Amino acid sequence: MKDKIAVVTGGTKGIGYAIAERLLEAGAKVFICARNKPELRHALERLSASGRVEGEICDVRSEEQVRMMLEEAKRVFGGIDILVNNAGIGIIGKTVEEMSGDEFRQTLETNLFGVFYTCHYAVPMLRERGGGYIINISSLAGQNAHPQMAAYNASKFGLNGFSEALLQEVRQDNIKLSYICPGSVNTFFGGDTPSKDNDWQLQPADIAQTVCDLLEMHERALPSKIEIRPSKPPKK
Repeated sequence: MKDKIAVVTGGTKGIGYAIAERLLEAGAKVFICARNKPELRHALERLSASGRVEGEICDVRSEEQVRMMLEEAKRVFGGIDILVNNAGIGIIGKTVEEMSGDEFRQTLETNLFGVFYTCHYAVPMLRERGGGYIINISSLAGQNAHPQMAAYNASKFGLNGFSEALLQEVRQDNIKLSYICPGSVNTFFGGDTPSKDNDWQLQPADIAQTVCDLLEMHERALPSKIEIRPSKPPKK
C-alpha cells in the first residue's frame, strides 16, 4: 500500500477513523470526508501524525458534494487507487409505524445512494490508474432482518446487492470490490456507547485490519464478501 491513494468516507470517528489510521500506517496517502467540520479538522490533526492525510467536508447524500470531494482528492494526490465506503447512519429502535418518511429517506440516501454516488465518480478515476480497489462497509444486518431496524436493513440489503452487481461490472478493468459485513462493533453507531462492558464486541481496529488484509491479498484472489462477528458474545 506504499504511496497508494485512498479515499475513506465517514473517516472522522469509529470504523472510518480506524481504517484511515491503519492505511496511513501502511504507507498510503489518505483523503477523508465527513459532514461535521470541527470533527473533520480534529481528525485530520490527529491522523497527520501517522502519515499524509487530507480531507473535505462532504455529505454523501449530495451527488454534487461527492463529485467535488473526489475531484479534490484527485487534485491533491493525483488520483485514487482505493475507495472505502464507510459513511453510514442507523436509526435503530423505531418500528415502521413510528419512523418518519424523512428518517427512512435519510438512511437510504446515506447508506445506499451515497455509495452509488462515490462509485459512479470513482470508477473512471480508478480505471485511469489501471485499476484499484473498492471496499464497502456493510453489515450482517444486510442479510439478517430485525424488528425496529427496517430502514437500516433495507439500506444494507440494497448495498450488498449493489456491491455484487458492481463487482461483476468492473472486475475486467482490474478493479476489485469487496464488501465487509460486521456484527456488533463497539462504537457510538446507532445510539450505542463504547464501554468496557461491550469489550466482547468487535473493535474498529478489527475492521481496519480486515480492510488492510484485503488490500494486501494477491491480485488473483478476490474475497468478495467478508462476514466478521464477535468471537464470544454473551450467553443469552
